[in-house]
Amino acid sequence: MSYRPAARRELRTWAGGLVALALTSALLLSVRHRLDKSHVALVLLLVVLGGSSAGGRLLGLVLASGAFLVFDIVFLRPYGTLTVDDPLDWLALVAFLVTSVVATELVSRQRQSAERERRRADEIDRLAALGAETLNVGRAEEALAAIAAVIAATVDATDCAIFVHPPGGGALTPEAVAGALPAPTAGGLVEWVVAESRPAFERTDGTSHLGDAPDEDAWPSADIGIQAALLPLRVRGRTVGVLRLARRPALVLDSDQRRLLAALAYYAALGVERLRLTGEAERATALQEANRLKDALLASVSHDLRTPLTTIKALAHELRAHGDERAVIIEDEADRLNRMVADLLDLSRLNADALPLRLELNAVDDLVGAALQQVSGTPAAGRLRVALDATAPLLIGRFDLVHSVRILVNLIDNAAKYAADGSPIELSVRRHDEVLL
Repeated sequence: MSYRPAARRELRTWAGGLVALALTSALLLSVRHRLDKSHVALVLLLVVLGGSSAGGRLLGLVLASGAFLVFDIVFLRPYGTLTVDDPLDWLALVAFLVTSVVATELVSRQRQSAERERRRADEIDRLAALGAETLNVGRAEEALAAIAAVIAATVDATDCAIFVHPPGGGALTPEAVAGALPAPTAGGLVEWVVAESRPAFERTDGTSHLGDAPDEDAWPSADIGIQAALLPLRVRGRTVGVLRLARRPALVLDSDQRRLLAALAYYAALGVERLRLTGEAERATALQEANRLKDALLASVSHDLRTPLTTIKALAHELRAHGDERAVIIEDEADRLNRMVADLLDLSRLNADALPLRLELNAVDDLVGAALQQVSGTPAAGRLRVALDATAPLLIGRFDLVHSVRILVNLIDNAAKYAADGSPIELSVRRHDEVLL
């Protein structure tokens, strides 16, 4: 017959207590004629106290009862019976039994208190180890794996897995695994735990038990065989993952272990949150680098286009001098392309916060007139309707005239491209408080 280590230790403790009582009784019996009743009571009381300290309340009560019988039968006249010659001996027997029981209870309470303190110290050690594990690793994935290993060792689980959503979204996947068996793929039970933010349990018979209370109160009764527990990992009221613990053949945790598991699960939730934030920071860094490369490419291409545009315009000007009317179109398109290149250069400068601005007092009439002059040769000129009140006071504002003209021309061009064919393009300017609209 095989026993678990704890059961074997308990069996040895009981055997040692009973053997100690038997040997002590035999030793006292060998010198019975020289002993007083008080000597016997004190020695037997020591055996009871030793058994209570080593094996707990139940062993202490058994030894107290056995010592009571030994005291009466072996050391009080008439020997070999439960009766006594002197009625006062009953007082000694009762006093011995009461003292043994009270001493057993006191020792047992002290033993339980020491055990609670030991568990508290063990919890603190576990939490300190968990904190050290998470601080000693540089990558978030390694920290989460270390947390899973500490949790598995703390509750003596054969398998521990932490499920999280992948960075791109999708079904939950086991990010950190600790144990002898591979982590199961996320199924409906894991998805339910995330959706409902409540724990669930896998029974030993293959069925499921859904929790309807907070984590520590949702555990089913001990008579229901539980093989695995799935706990939601929450941070600031948001479920970020699932912790799955399993033990073969059954997962049994007392109230203290469940309370410690709740604290460790919060560490796991923080590890999942750290993993998410690290991923977002890496993606933001990659986007910033891509944006920087894009700006550098725009600046390079825009600068390199200036030289061929200058050559094209010079050749078109030479062809125009020889009477080729197509040279006018080439010059206009070259100027248009040159403005687009300038816009690209200014866009790259604007993204780099390096675009110079000359904020000066300018009249709105000058702004509108310069924009109309630049679009005069485009299809938008015939559809443009300008609404400026000639009788109103002159509108003055502080703005960069060159860039403002470019912005206004681009807006007119876009309106001409994307508005319905033949529809008018209205341009008006008015003052609203201290802003020109």
